[in-house]
Amino acid sequence: MRFSTAIRPPAQVKPRLDFIDNLRWVMIVLVVSMHAAVTYSHLGSWYFMEDPEPGLSVKLLFAYYQTALQAFFMGFLFLIAGYFVPRAFDRKGAGRFLRDRLVRLGIPSLFYMLVVHPFTVYWLLHDYYKIHASSTDAFLDYLRTFRWVGKSGPMWFTVALLIFCGVYALVRTVGQRPAINQHDGALPTHRQVIVLALVMGLCSFLVRIVQPMGTNILNMQLCYFSQYILLFGVGLVAYHRNWLLRIGYDFGMRWFRLALIAGTLVWLAIIGGVVATNGERSLSGGFTWQSAALCFWEAFFCLGICLGLTVLFREKFNRQGAFAKWMSDSNFSVYLFHTPLLVAVTLGMRGFAAPKPVKFLVATLLATTVTFLASNYVFRRIPLLRRVL
Repeated sequence: MRFSTAIRPPAQVKPRLDFIDNLRWVMIVLVVSMHAAVTYSHLGSWYFMEDPEPGLSVKLLFAYYQTALQAFFMGFLFLIAGYFVPRAFDRKGAGRFLRDRLVRLGIPSLFYMLVVHPFTVYWLLHDYYKIHASSTDAFLDYLRTFRWVGKSGPMWFTVALLIFCGVYALVRTVGQRPAINQHDGALPTHRQVIVLALVMGLCSFLVRIVQPMGTNILNMQLCYFSQYILLFGVGLVAYHRNWLLRIGYDFGMRWFRLALIAGTLVWLAIIGGVVATNGERSLSGGFTWQSAALCFWEAFFCLGICLGLTVLFREKFNRQGAFAKWMSDSNFSVYLFHTPLLVAVTLGMRGFAAPKPVKFLVATLLATTVTFLASNYVFRRIPLLRRVL
């Protein structure tokens, strides 16, 4: 392997960032598909999971899909979010920057905890969870006992992003030094990507000794946060050095191919070793080789996919027609409201006799379509919600 980074300079004086908007809405669609997968695989945690559990072969198919998605898609969203933070801070200043983040991130998070989550649990799933009290009484008890504080659902992402932005603003304010932009600075090398993957994998492994997968603190799964923090930081650096527009296409695609091909083979080897040693529980965390193997696999797979998707979308999908613009405009609304709509779709599909993978595909398609339509024609037209959606 040659450790070099051949680059091509941007072709435009004012390069378009449509590819980043396209990446965002694609990641949101993947979020919906992940929760649809959990519904039918019983791997992970979700509001509604349809019985019975699938057999081993089907579960392994779901396991690869879900593990691969979990390895990169939320981290990629943190990277993209971090990319736009320095520009917003420089333009608005600390005070306005924080106020804007509180409105754009804090209010939707509270709305989810106080409206969307209780509606999903106490009304939509009232019978499924065998709640004996009336929906109204259960909701009032939910408010009185402050259980809502840890019920952010998928909006844990916005809560975490709000915290990350607050820390960034504090560091910039205390330092009282403007950030230095090096738009023609050095690009990342293969060696640096490898080092970052090793650091990311090691940090995840150490965290999972005490916070294994499946555990959380106020709905924050700390087992993944090493990746999220590091990639948010990568996004900050990427902005100052203009990496997303300058990383070479061949460089990124080499990592992409390596992640898809070698990453799949290594994942199969890890799962084979886990099954052979009856180490399924050890995979989630602790001081075990199974946990270490998964952590380092996640890190290398994550960076390979993030690099590849960045250059692929920049070169091939850096434009938006009417459909892509329509999808982009509603991606945050879809993220906020997809929970009850996906649950409603999957509840309605209980009588649909089909293999679990087929039901997963149909549920993903239906829930994605319904949620984007509802977001465009209902939620984003509600005056009180319009500002934050």
